[in-house]
Amino acid sequence: MIPENTGPAAVIVLAAGAGTRMKSRTPKILHEIGGRSMVGHALLAARSINPGRLALVVRHERDLVARHLNELDPEALIVDQDDVPGTGRAVEVAVQALDAQEKLAGTVVVTYGDVPLLTGSLLADLVATHEREANAVTVLTALLDDATGYGRILRGDDSSVTGIREHKDATETERLIREVNSGIYAFDADVLRDALVHITTDNSQGEKYLTDVLGLARQSGGRVAAVVTEDRWQVEGANDRVQLSALGAELNRRTVEAWMRAGVTVVDPATTWIDSTVALDEDVRILPNTQLHGATTVARDAVVGPDSTLTDVRIGEGAKVTRTHGSGAVIGADAAVGPFTYLRPGTVLGDTGKIGAFYETKNVTIGRGSKLSHLGYAGDAEIGEDTNIGCGNITANYDGEKKHRTVIGSGVRTGSNTVFVAPVTVGDGAYSGAGAVIRKDVPAGALVVSVAAQRNDEGWVVANRPGSRSAELAQAAASDSSHTPASTEEDQR
Repeated sequence: MIPENTGPAAVIVLAAGAGTRMKSRTPKILHEIGGRSMVGHALLAARSINPGRLALVVRHERDLVARHLNELDPEALIVDQDDVPGTGRAVEVAVQALDAQEKLAGTVVVTYGDVPLLTGSLLADLVATHEREANAVTVLTALLDDATGYGRILRGDDSSVTGIREHKDATETERLIREVNSGIYAFDADVLRDALVHITTDNSQGEKYLTDVLGLARQSGGRVAAVVTEDRWQVEGANDRVQLSALGAELNRRTVEAWMRAGVTVVDPATTWIDSTVALDEDVRILPNTQLHGATTVARDAVVGPDSTLTDVRIGEGAKVTRTHGSGAVIGADAAVGPFTYLRPGTVLGDTGKIGAFYETKNVTIGRGSKLSHLGYAGDAEIGEDTNIGCGNITANYDGEKKHRTVIGSGVRTGSNTVFVAPVTVGDGAYSGAGAVIRKDVPAGALVVSVAAQRNDEGWVVANRPGSRSAELAQAAASDSSHTPASTEEDQR
């Protein structure tokens, strides 16, 4: 049995088109804006109205599209469109597949996989109007300042929809109509099923048109009505990269504005990009030229930017992230990162910790209050609490074949340019001298140094780099030194 629901009987999402104008190996509906594929946005809107069943009609790059849809919504029914072209046929095969499970009864919504700004609230309004007025068909329409190229909505004296006139067939008077067809409908299931049987391909395109259902419904005595939106973006599709970019920019504008109204400070909305999958708390501050992608979350009072791009990064309360590129990382509360820092996946920085300028980290856990201040690399490592890693330190984690781990304890202090040759462990409270190369485990509290005696080979430059600027300067310095008069006893006093 199909479970009871509070929404329409079914939503059918048409996702079979080739999208040739995209000029891409990627199917059109899989192109992304705002952190989701276009069809991902369509599925989110469809699910938000709680349909009894959800079906998606596929054809172009069928296996690739179906795999993506299964990842997004395993419960959705994937239906293959056959060789008969047209939106009418696409809906027909979906209805047949749904009826094979259990015969549809009630409201069936038809929408598209390439209208990513369509909201669930607008679909809910469409369904509510359709059912309240007991319509046979209710079409979602939009008011456009320039309706060139769109099918015009024709209305009768009672405001019901009497037809849809394509632009090329419209009279001059009809072309003045601003109300256009979005192609998104709510149907009575019985009306839809009966009409689809009678639609033919007897037209110039040789296709089964879904719009023909409206005329057949009226002929059978059914009422055809419309729900009008003045928000054209909700019914805009993307057929090429230009339209995709425009939709992406508008979605981002709406997303950024929504976060500002929710209590987030965005200093420069024009240069800030926030995916629709990102979560922000109140009093977060986003500085210019910042991009937040994927499952990124930012807690209260954190400051991100400027010039930062973060994907799937979790940022704690009060943290500061400056000029940083990162993915798959965790930044603790009141921690500081940047500037010019690269956080690779697996980086976990504890509360009040620091990863400073020109640092790269990967698969490393850094304890509370520990600091990696500047000019270094930490990978495949575990660092304890309240440890200070000096300038230029690196973990040498790769031996040419395998990766190895470095473990550094708490309260450790390391000198500049220390190298940890993994696998190696440094105990709590240990120190290292500048330039140390640590190849063996260091006991807790020990000082490790690896210093060779300094040797000065005087005259080497003049002998080995004759004619160079360095040799000339060295000779001049030697000459000046040889002409310096000896000090007198009075001078010495």
